[in-house]
Formats: sequence, structure tokens, C-alpha cells
Amino acid sequence: MATVDMDKINKVYENGFHAVKDFSLDVAEGEFMVLVGPSGCGKTTALRMVAGLEDITSGILRIGGKVVNDETPKERDIAMVFQNYALYPHMSVSENIGFALKLRKLPKDQIAAKVKETAEILGLTEWLNRKPGQLSGGQRQRVAMGRAIVREPSVFLMDEPLSNLDAKLRVQMRAEVQRIQRRINVATLYVTHDQVEAMTMGDRVAVMRSGVLQQVDHPQHLYDHPDNLFVAAFIGSPAMNLYDASLTEDAGAVRIGSQELPLPTVCREGHPGLARFANKKIVVGLRPEHLPAAIDGSTGPLLTGNVDLVEALGSELMIHFTIDARRVRAEGATSEDEDATAHSGEGVARVEPGTRVKVGDKLTFAVKGEGMQFFDPGTEQAIWN
Repeated sequence: MATVDMDKINKVYENGFHAVKDFSLDVAEGEFMVLVGPSGCGKTTALRMVAGLEDITSGILRIGGKVVNDETPKERDIAMVFQNYALYPHMSVSENIGFALKLRKLPKDQIAAKVKETAEILGLTEWLNRKPGQLSGGQRQRVAMGRAIVREPSVFLMDEPLSNLDAKLRVQMRAEVQRIQRRINVATLYVTHDQVEAMTMGDRVAVMRSGVLQQVDHPQHLYDHPDNLFVAAFIGSPAMNLYDASLTEDAGAVRIGSQELPLPTVCREGHPGLARFANKKIVVGLRPEHLPAAIDGSTGPLLTGNVDLVEALGSELMIHFTIDARRVRAEGATSEDEDATAHSGEGVARVEPGTRVKVGDKLTFAVKGEGMQFFDPGTEQAIWN
């Protein structure tokens, strides 16, 4: 087993494009690290530098404590699983899995034993004589993983391996990939643009934006304590509702549009840094699950919106509403572009399925103060201490 340590890694292309900037990240032995971010943020480039498929402009890369900047992919003892499977169509499943061992000129009986063991781990035993074209997408992806596993590498690298699968199969394969990784217990760096995939799979999650690492943390802490607006907006489905707002002179309440919400003690104690923003502009964040429908006698902060859409999902209702406040863009930064904020007052709330509500109603939400988030609109950093 080995660790991966990236120390201020940079990638600058010949045209001057700075794809990855001072990127530092460590992956422990046996850890499942997920690297997530929007398309074009540099996550695949970072992965390819670890694999040796992209040169490192500057910085140090260590695998198992050894500097490997100048080593070939073969010398790094890594295995990579790609988005497109990259299987040999004319070979059987057994031949695909054992191909790397054949190149090493291992005895046939050893190859057969390792292929059999790997197939059992992946549930592919009955498909060993099939060709890739006779398999489902999920089975082909398991074959691709098998080809990596059989080599017994020090590190696994996975580049959006589930993105070609349909939604239902992706959910099934998420559990499969986790089960397999736990069993083989190898340091794994997994790249995805799907934040739900990241949150459900990773021991830790690293969020990237425009080549820069934004935050690395355990999934729940990342969700509950985002470091900045981008992480808050990117992590969570549906996304956090983010609005331009301001604090009152005593920082005891927040104004969102024409509505003033008192801040409960638990909220102010959890964000002592709010005192610095008394009578100043801030950005307030409200998760959909922290906006249950108010009932008679509800106390504390209340927010009223106009209902635009009701989605009945069986176990819950998703209420799309508008208020008279400017919404911060989902990309995690405010925008001066009026077209981009034409629907700036939109929000989403997750409420109980028995809630009586229809399009056109005014609905009041009992805001859970302990779940409110606050951000500095200038620096985009979260306001905690």
C-alpha cells in the first residue's frame, strides 16, 4: 500500500493556460478521496499528473513517500480506470482482465488464478468467456476495474468511471465501487463532476474551482461548514438558496429583501463573526431542508414566498418559490449581469408531503436558525469566527 502526496503542484500549458494552481492534497493508505468540481476546473488534469500522463510544471508529487515527478506511468505502480472503459473488444472478459499480467509474462496458471480471484471480487465469474460487446455498461465498467485490480497496484486512479451509465445503474455502481475499494484497501483518487457521487462515496472530498483547491473535508462537514460561497453553492442537491442580505445594527436580525428575520441565539453563537458585519451587507444561505412549512404557533425566523411550482416526490414536496431578494448565482459568485439574475428571487424548500399548498399560494417557512449560513460578499468567505 502507498500514499499520494501532491505538494504545490502546478500545470501551465505552452499557450500560457494555468490549469492547476499550487495544488496540495494528500491521500492516505486505503483512503477513498474524491476530487470534485465543475467541468474544466482542472480535476482531470490533476489526476493525469498523478498518473504520469501529464507533465508537472512545478511542485512535488510523492507516491509511497518517493518523489515520482520524472518517473513513467509504469514506474509509478498506479492503475487507472477511465470513463470509456478502454476494453479490447476482440478479447474475452478473462483475457481483458489478465492482459497486463500476460505482458509481464507471468505463468498461465498464475494468471488464471489471479483472474479467477478478481472475477469473484467483482461478481464477473459467469461472464469470463463473454466479449465486452455482450455485456451491460455496468458489467463492462467492472471489467475495467478488474483489469486494474489484478495488477495489485499501490494506487488507484479513477476518472469519472460512472458517467456513461444511466441514472439507476450509477447508483448501483456507486455502492459496488465503494465495496470493491474497501475490500482491496488501496489509496484511491476518484474524479467526478457529480457532487452527489462525491458526497456518497468519498472518505474525504476535495472541491476544485478554476484550477484552485477550495476545501478538503469529510462529506458531512463540507456540507455543514463550507469555507466559501462556491463550496456552499456547489455542494448539495438541490443547491443552497443564497441571497444578498444585510444585518441590522445590532446584528440580531438579517434583512432578506423586504423581510426581517431575527437570528436565534444558537445561530449567533455558531457564527460569532457576524458581529463584525452589523449594519453591513452579507450573503445568507438557506438549505432547502432548513425551510419547513410554518405551522400555527411557529416562532423564530419566518420567511414568506410566492409558490411557483410544487414537485410531489412521495416522501417529500419540493416547493419552488420567489421572494423579493436578489439571489446569488449558483456558480458561487454574485453577478452584475442582469440577464443572469432575471429570476434572482427563486428558491427551493423541502417540506413534508402532507403540506397543503398549490401554485400561486403564499407560503411561510419556519427557518431553522441553526442551519443558516453567512458569507462575506467581498471575499466570498464563510463567516464563522
